[in-house]
Amino acid sequence: MRVSRLANAKSKRRSRGLLILLLLAAAALAALWFSSTGERLRGNAIAGTAYGARVTCSCRYVAGRSLKDCAKDKLAGMEMIRLSDDDAAKSVTASVPLIAEATARYRKGYGCVLDRWARDEG
Repeated sequence: MRVSRLANAKSKRRSRGLLILLLLAAAALAALWFSSTGERLRGNAIAGTAYGARVTCSCRYVAGRSLKDCAKDKLAGMEMIRLSDDDAAKSVTASVPLIAEATARYRKGYGCVLDRWARDEG
């Protein structure tokens, strides 16, 4: 009986060790995949949010359409981009949750300008 307990304990340790090894291998593969495709995804999200914020801001505050109506103008592939507007600031923020965000603000004489560019300008 004592021998079977020892064998059973060794079997459990091996199973636990194998499970940990498999989890570490899966985490390493996920990290490798994300590092190779993550930069491309992040770049697309940054470009998409900047485009979405600027175009939707123009639609909203230059053309005078509603945010809901402007959201219909999203291009294919922009389904993950969320849009929100701030009437008081005359701005639109586009975001891909946890990845990228951009805000465009209406400026008289300039139209809609991305916030980062407006800060760089002075």
